[in-house]
Amino acid sequence: MTPEQQTQLWRSRDLKHCWHPFTPQSIWGKESEMLFIESGEGVWLRDSLGRRYIDGNSSIWVNIHGHAHPRIVSAIAAQAGKIAHSSYLGFSHGLASDLATRLCSYFPKDTLSRVFFSDDGSTALETALKMAFQSWAQTPGEEARRSFVAFNNCYHGDTMGAASLGGVANFFDKFKGYGIPVHHATGMADLHALSQDERASIAAIVIEPIIQGVNRMTPWPKGMLLELREYCNDNNIYLICDEVMTGFGRTGKLFASMIEGVIPDFLCCAKGLTSGYSPLAACLTTESIFESFLGDYSENKTFYYGHSFTAHPIGCAAAMASLDIFEEDQVLENLVPKIELIAQLAQQLEQSSPYVRAHRQVGMILGIDITRADGSPYLQNERAGEKACVAMRPYQLLTRPVTHDTIVFMPPLCISEQEIRQAFAAIEQGISDALACMPS
Repeated sequence: MTPEQQTQLWRSRDLKHCWHPFTPQSIWGKESEMLFIESGEGVWLRDSLGRRYIDGNSSIWVNIHGHAHPRIVSAIAAQAGKIAHSSYLGFSHGLASDLATRLCSYFPKDTLSRVFFSDDGSTALETALKMAFQSWAQTPGEEARRSFVAFNNCYHGDTMGAASLGGVANFFDKFKGYGIPVHHATGMADLHALSQDERASIAAIVIEPIIQGVNRMTPWPKGMLLELREYCNDNNIYLICDEVMTGFGRTGKLFASMIEGVIPDFLCCAKGLTSGYSPLAACLTTESIFESFLGDYSENKTFYYGHSFTAHPIGCAAAMASLDIFEEDQVLENLVPKIELIAQLAQQLEQSSPYVRAHRQVGMILGIDITRADGSPYLQNERAGEKACVAMRPYQLLTRPVTHDTIVFMPPLCISEQEIRQAFAAIEQGISDALACMPS
């Protein structure tokens, strides 16, 4: 069977049996070619027809050190040769102990000292929400803390609890009223306007630190995270930092909250924890919160939550190898010139392209806003961002938009400066090719 025949067979099977996330299935495979990604090396992906592409969005923001990294592959293979999985419920294993210790070591002593493992970003957030709720319920005098605060246009996952936090109408309006009680704020002014009684009912405030992802890659004002930490301290409210997207070097620091020296009460991470090689998530929290779950067995303070693949050994092996690479290859230190180059090229793109109106950057995270040449916005149903990204494929770049008109560039951290330049050339040409053909 030729690659073309094999691809066509897979395509027919996909259209008959598969259901893709965040994808309008009525137009799937009809308006643009269906790519089947078969392999990868470094920042490059290869499809079933042998074409190569720069992975411009890190395979949905998960890959950190590149594809088929020999040290991570070796660590996974070695662990798979021992045991792929055993229950973490009532048992333990050394890799989980080592990984938990290592994650806690990145924070000052006696701050984030406990780790609860789960599967992905949504379950890491579910862990934090349920822990916060139960912790206050078991604290005398604080039982009224039963609601949460999140921010407008936020995104924290798709399970029902995490979806309750979501502030993006297209994703979450259908599910309003079926999850946990959540108040949405636009910023610190809204929080300061809350009455004392309202503040006393809040279990935790949840934030994507430093920059919101799905909200067009929008950074928070400088100092806002530190102000929020102080607000939570003053009002005895837990702070949950969702570092699923921002963690593991994306912002130039290992965790985004480190930029302003903030230690949350819960820190949730996933995606880049294993450099995208295996599903694994972690929720870090404090010793005082952990101790609120201790007591006589008859008090029933146990945290009854978990997953079959909690502390999955293969995921733990991948995570340990990924963290080794951070330290041994000085990954964070080597990001500085790449971050500067992205800033320079993004500014040049905004000045040279008639379709680029703005860009926002934090570290290796970039959002590029597109409009018509006259500056007027595209409508959502015109899908301008999607069409521009499809038009980048012939120039060897794969990425996706957030919303309909913000293009994301968030490559693996191992990308070279030459590959960054090649990616920007593809972005500019793809935007031009796609948008020049759209109605003005």
